Amino acid sequence: MRYSAAWLLALALTASVDCQAGPVLTLVAALATADDPHPDLRAAEADLAAAQADVRGAAARQDLSVNFEGVLRRGRSTVGTDQWSADNSARIVARKNLYDFSRTESAVGAAQAEVAASESALLDTRDQRRLEIMTRYFDVLLADQQYAADNEFMAVAYVSMDNARDRVEVGQLSRPEFAVLEAHYQDLREKRNASLARQRATRALLANALNRPGVLASELEEPRLPDNNVKLPDYETLLPWVLAHNPRVRAQQQLLAAEQLRLAGLRKEYAPSLDAEVAAADYSRTSITRDSLSAGLILTWPIYQGGRVDARIGREQAQFQKLQAGADKLNFELSQTLLETLLEIQQLRGSGRPAAQAQISYRDIALDRSRAEYELELKTNLGDSMAQTMTAAQRARTVEYRIAIALARLQALAGKPLADIVALTAKQP
Repeated sequence: MRYSAAWLLALALTASVDCQAGPVLTLVAALATADDPHPDLRAAEADLAAAQADVRGAAARQDLSVNFEGVLRRGRSTVGTDQWSADNSARIVARKNLYDFSRTESAVGAAQAEVAASESALLDTRDQRRLEIMTRYFDVLLADQQYAADNEFMAVAYVSMDNARDRVEVGQLSRPEFAVLEAHYQDLREKRNASLARQRATRALLANALNRPGVLASELEEPRLPDNNVKLPDYETLLPWVLAHNPRVRAQQQLLAAEQLRLAGLRKEYAPSLDAEVAAADYSRTSITRDSLSAGLILTWPIYQGGRVDARIGREQAQFQKLQAGADKLNFELSQTLLETLLEIQQLRGSGRPAAQAQISYRDIALDRSRAEYELELKTNLGDSMAQTMTAAQRARTVEYRIAIALARLQALAGKPLADIVALTAKQP
């Protein structure tokens, strides 16, 4: 049959994405790479390491210090000879702070609070990594499904155009009518090629999300999404939970605590400091006023420091106000994001899913009718019906993917696994 030959020619025009051959990638395997050393994760880990180093630095303020002092000089005595003579010295001085009126304690507490903030930020980064990987994974699946549907539509248009070309030659179809079919085919071909490009682009984005740049997955497994039907608590129940457990909120609270401790430490800059010092020295010129070995306590009490401390306190107070404003704004953003996420899940489950299923049922019926008409050689629209059926199936998958991503976003907001969120429903009155 000429129709079959043209159909095979259309299918021969299809292209494939240049990918690395390998095992089928699953969603579980993709999410398992969330802890791999991705640049986002490495940056968060570096922030944590820096905060931990600050704790050690703050605690070391009271550590023993040992210094060597060497002095080369010449001097003239006020008694005796008027000649200049060498007055060199070498000293080893050991000093340790005994008490600084809680300055070190405040500094250590502030640094430890910043470590806790960095740990919360690291948890949020991991959650965002999982969300990014899931989104990119679904983007690839949708790109593949869109390409398959667009390729089917293009193949149908090519068959119609190819058959019409023969009809033009025998005078059964006018040139303007053929031009309409050819323009339609070219539009579908352009759309199909755009879908092919998107297949490559989405795979590259997924590879980057998996921290495997340039390694494009050839085939992805359609995931099972059993959590898409779990019952969720209402907004009023979930909001306090989110504001109490969200990693970004916890990080902001820890930064506020660190700022308060830093302010407390600055206010104690006016307090005294007590140090113990032991020194051993040797001099090129002897003197009864010099000690070769000495030990003592040194009390340092700031009497006047100008405006330096007040300026630092003012700056830290401004920073605290800025952090407080950021925390309030974050609460607004999380409240709105939580509401939009729950509404999206409700809309997708309540109307998006039934609409997609109804479209699948309708397209199955239309496909059966087209198949029967094709077998009776009454019509040749079987390919178009198949493409429409694929489009309907893609719509249903899109709904399920969006629900899964919204649930993952909900977990990231709550800072807890989905099972803990679902358990809140049992506590609702």
